[in-house]
Amino acid sequence: MYLNSQRLLWLMAISLPVAAQTQSTPPPAPAPAAAPAAPANWHFAGVDWTGYVDGYGSLNNNHPTNGANAQSNDLYNFNDRTDQFDLAEARITFNRNPSPVGVHADVLFGRANAFLHPDVAKHDDDYLEQAYLSVAPKHAHGTEFDLGQFVTAAGAEVIEAKDNWNYSRSILFAWAIPYYHFGLRTSTPVTKTWTAGFQLVNGWNNTINSEGGPTGAITSTLTKPKYTWSADLYTGPEKSGGVGMYRNLLDTTVLLTPTTKFNAYLNVDYGHNHTDAVGPVPAAGAHWEGVALAAHEQFTTRQALAARIEFLHDKQGFATGLPQTVKEGTATYEHKFWKSRFLGRAEYRHDWSNENFFHKGDNRLVPAQSTFTLGMMAVLAPGT
Repeated sequence: MYLNSQRLLWLMAISLPVAAQTQSTPPPAPAPAAAPAAPANWHFAGVDWTGYVDGYGSLNNNHPTNGANAQSNDLYNFNDRTDQFDLAEARITFNRNPSPVGVHADVLFGRANAFLHPDVAKHDDDYLEQAYLSVAPKHAHGTEFDLGQFVTAAGAEVIEAKDNWNYSRSILFAWAIPYYHFGLRTSTPVTKTWTAGFQLVNGWNNTINSEGGPTGAITSTLTKPKYTWSADLYTGPEKSGGVGMYRNLLDTTVLLTPTTKFNAYLNVDYGHNHTDAVGPVPAAGAHWEGVALAAHEQFTTRQALAARIEFLHDKQGFATGLPQTVKEGTATYEHKFWKSRFLGRAEYRHDWSNENFFHKGDNRLVPAQSTFTLGMMAVLAPGT
């Protein structure tokens, strides 16, 4: 599988006790234990549904122009537009838990949709984050099967900003892992605290696999009162433009929940992509590895502080487009309004690299950027 064996064995050794998210809902991000209960859903024709809107305004000290990089914060994804206001996402979620058959769909608009579906020539899943059928056989001891499009099990964060601690997503979430897959996934509670699963999907971020072959995944989650330890291994052929590739990803997260007010997590990613030789072009391999550490303090029922620091070593430039080591530090203040259905966040973030990577003005590249962002999120549900 072309993966550096020593790195893989080391990472698997620290990840063995862990794994996959439950299947009826997207994989949960680390969340403070003291957070209010989620708002009730509307119910129609046997299906629950809610709405969600996320908008923001951002300032970048480099003031990149539209001609430079579409006036964006480099390394950001869903809230990338800067020196302006924009819609990060608006969504409607439909869900029916399997009993024994269920369905789930997320219809998505805004910048999040643009990042999930950047190829405008392909409209097979445009505006869809997830759409899958679920089956939970009555006598299968909690085993569940999902078929369709679903978000990846990898990562310490999720697409919805409201379910993360920080407003912006980490570099690892944006560039080191996939967003979603299309295929089959399973989840089985092996014990009261350990859940394991298997996935067979059409690669990364696509619904139709016109080249290459299927990607397989093993997922696992160990949940204890004071911590949750999860790990996911994705491996499979990725072929593009007639060039054969084999891609591996190992992702592991340890979420610490020592008190009802303070939580922290450690997220580690290692990826490897091997490209076969084509004619005179020799075979090549690229790898990327990163670590993110975050903490969250819910110091009142309505107010919280979060901090995150991380680095990504992208030796061959496969993840970010340039061989470099990038780092970032983020501090976020959160305030809940109106029954916790509205969330306001103020965030400062500093990114830096060992290369001149960040756009400044019209045509300069510099090694760092600083941003300030105000985000407002609203959950649309009964009583709002």
